[in-house]
Amino acid sequence: MKILLIGGTGTISMAITRRFVQQGHEVFLLNRGSRSAELPDGVKVLHGDISDEAAVRKLLEGMSFDVVGEFIGFVPAQVERDVRLFAGKTRQYIYISSASAYQKPLSDPVITESTPLSNPYWQYSRDKIACEEYLIDQYRKNGFPVTIVRPSHTYDERSVPLGVHGNGGSWQVIKRMTEGKPVIIHGDGKTLWTITHNSDFAKAYCGLAGNLHAIGQAYHITSDESVTWDQIYEIIADALGVKLNAVHIPSDFLAAVSDYDLEGSLIGDKANTVLFDNSKIKHAVPDFTATVRADTGIRNTIAYILAHPEYQKDDPDFDSWCDRVISAYQTLKEDLSHE
Repeated sequence: MKILLIGGTGTISMAITRRFVQQGHEVFLLNRGSRSAELPDGVKVLHGDISDEAAVRKLLEGMSFDVVGEFIGFVPAQVERDVRLFAGKTRQYIYISSASAYQKPLSDPVITESTPLSNPYWQYSRDKIACEEYLIDQYRKNGFPVTIVRPSHTYDERSVPLGVHGNGGSWQVIKRMTEGKPVIIHGDGKTLWTITHNSDFAKAYCGLAGNLHAIGQAYHITSDESVTWDQIYEIIADALGVKLNAVHIPSDFLAAVSDYDLEGSLIGDKANTVLFDNSKIKHAVPDFTATVRADTGIRNTIAYILAHPEYQKDDPDFDSWCDRVISAYQTLKEDLSHE
């Protein structure tokens, strides 16, 4: 197949790019050239900024594709642009939405694709819902060949999955652990969460490409394994060879005092126990099975980060914020316990 990926070098899309190449497809990436050195041989990079519609239209003049994959469409205006660019020029358009779009709070912790889409806590999720609604409307009215894919918490070798982190990613939490400093775990640490390695995600995504039964459909793609947040942090600490020093702080408290958007990412997502029913994607892609266990994936990620200093970027602002929040929370508990 002839495949165009918009982006193609992110956490999710890099694994998909690699898998498509391994499968022998003709793969084009439309992006501004970041991470090009990490791309597999055979990928054809079209250097351009998708936000410049006129320039991209000229760049793609005379080209058509079997599949177009959109990884960086976050608001309706961006997918509206894609419809203008690719209507009649692709047999399938696969849009990456988000499992955070599912109903919060959940009426049932077991999520299927028919679970309502509603998230009053996170604008990011509401924008994804609006993008989905527009694309499905275009499918119904004009036959635009959309397939919607909803990832949950997908990670790769460059960053471990965390509940609370700063703008610099996961390294500062890893560093705090190695220094014996306390780390924040939201809630009581006992809620169940699903993390999916990007290599597993790619198996299912690539299985949807060119699948005529996937047109007009939505699928989530996740692992079948669920772990608690305590278990995730314990795995990280164990991989580092240190003892976990965890401080459990209520999610609503963190959201209220945060310098970061924790209302969306916690109250609207990670603070909820979620279990995914993957029956639909397995029916569409019968050989799909997520095989990277949480402990294996996290250990491999820790090893990779420790071996690559470029992913060890300090985040002093987040480090200071953690110290202040932990100190304030522990002082509050001590003061109230003595009343």
